[in-house]
Amino acid sequence: MRLEVTRKADLATRVLLELSARGTRAKSAELADAVGTSPGYLTQVVAPLAGHGWVDSEPGPTGGYRTIVPLTDVTVLQVIEAVEGPSESGRCVLEDRPCAGGGQCALHVPWSRARAQLVAELGRTPLSTLASAPREEHTP
Repeated sequence: MRLEVTRKADLATRVLLELSARGTRAKSAELADAVGTSPGYLTQVVAPLAGHGWVDSEPGPTGGYRTIVPLTDVTVLQVIEAVEGPSESGRCVLEDRPCAGGGQCALHVPWSRARAQLVAELGRTPLSTLASAPREEHTP
């Protein structure tokens, strides 16, 4: 069974944690290095964070990125949905499509319940709880 977080959602979370820990503006190249990505991909990750009002982006030689909200005000689910789009509770377990009304698979009910619990947990977990949690290095 595969339940996974995308690289983009992980990087978005890392960006918010890193910027919050710094407490100051960070240049694109140094922030990209700190979270383990390229400056080009970093801009794609930061754009939705800025769009949601969590990160301020200032161009120019003295510019950079900084958080503008406390991590207690942003949940893990909000970050995931900011970069990946809204969670879809009515998605089929077997195929990338909405569940069919009468032709549901045998796993529909338990899978839907499990997904609802996961979404609820992510929705009540503020990023601030991740800031103090030890992080393991993961190499795919």
